[in-house]
Amino acid sequence: MRFPVRALSVLVMTSLTAGAALAQKGETVKVAWIDPLSGLMASVGQNQLKSYQFVAEKLNANNPAGVKFEIISIDNKLSPAESLNALKSAVDQGVRYVVQGLGSGAAGALVDAINKHNERNPGKEVVFLNYAAVDPDLTNSKCSFWHFRLDADTSMKMEAMTTFMKDQKEVQKVYLINQNYAHGQQVSKYAKENLKRKRPDVQVVGDDLHPLAQVRDFAPYVAKIKASGADTVITGNWGSDLALLVKAANDAGLTAKFYTYYANFGGTPTALGKAANGRVYQVGYGHYNLGGTAGQLVSEFKKRFNDDYYSQATYTSLTMLAQGMANAKSTDPVKVAKAMEGMKFKSFNGEVEMRKTDHQLQQPLFIAQWAPLDAKNTYDVEKTGMTFVPVKAFDAYVSSTPTSCQMKRPS
Repeated sequence: MRFPVRALSVLVMTSLTAGAALAQKGETVKVAWIDPLSGLMASVGQNQLKSYQFVAEKLNANNPAGVKFEIISIDNKLSPAESLNALKSAVDQGVRYVVQGLGSGAAGALVDAINKHNERNPGKEVVFLNYAAVDPDLTNSKCSFWHFRLDADTSMKMEAMTTFMKDQKEVQKVYLINQNYAHGQQVSKYAKENLKRKRPDVQVVGDDLHPLAQVRDFAPYVAKIKASGADTVITGNWGSDLALLVKAANDAGLTAKFYTYYANFGGTPTALGKAANGRVYQVGYGHYNLGGTAGQLVSEFKKRFNDDYYSQATYTSLTMLAQGMANAKSTDPVKVAKAMEGMKFKSFNGEVEMRKTDHQLQQPLFIAQWAPLDAKNTYDVEKTGMTFVPVKAFDAYVSSTPTSCQMKRPS
């Protein structure tokens, strides 16, 4: 899919170093997008693919490295095994850069496979830009020189969420419900650890894990939440697993407040509707009403695709890659990866840094609350007449968590 160049391309340059040397002027750099285009999460995948194509177009109009990004899409069906097949297909097509984000299981499989590929194929290395898979192990025990994470990991988001929650005195009984894979398990773990440290008076009255992208009726889970007397629900669910959960909660008249990672997309806002006014919070590296570059990207994406631009890490990842190539004066993955380590640059949410120690981006985080549109917060999410209103902003250091990464770097 190709899109016409729009005036917004000028915006991209505001976050890149002016006058950077060209890497390989006129070269086309293939970037393989490996995520689901089928199954329950297909609509999320389709949005993410459009997002990458959209951002690539902006950079291609005026790229500091002088290259053109070509996005190649490969459906991994949300499966780690299919992700390995997708990686092989990408490599066979001459791809040296891979992006993926929907599912930490797939991300872990890709890290392992890329590590092995690069060791066995010097001169044909592959770099992995992870825009949304947030299992902390990926930048701790499983950290890799070839992997860069653009999203805040599960522990970082929970650090910000519970820093906000500790001052919400109505939070007394918390129910945890999460998808049963790496990310969901980590949400449960870090929620319990952080609440114990910051709000020891809070009771965890339930802790459920359910299959990823398989549950079609969450009524039984909501019944358990109601029976527990919980006033607060914490969930890392995303896509259909969150949309169907909140729909069941609304249908059952559950009045507990929800603290979420991903309530801003995938049909969840539609499921929330006006009935959930004031009862849903989200932690993230941005929000729809951020303004500036983010606001203009969101606005144009909505006009062009009639869809919400919610994974703004797609912007950060390609911005970083372009600047890395410019700084390295090369498109060679080894040189570019070294150039991206420790890089500081301006993204849509402010100044960010790709921490050299573990390749985990350090960036501001925000808490936003589901509420009606107002004069200051005007972005209409999924045509609901509602939006996410920012209620707290945290500088990068607040949610930064330590790393145990002992990275092995190429000589």
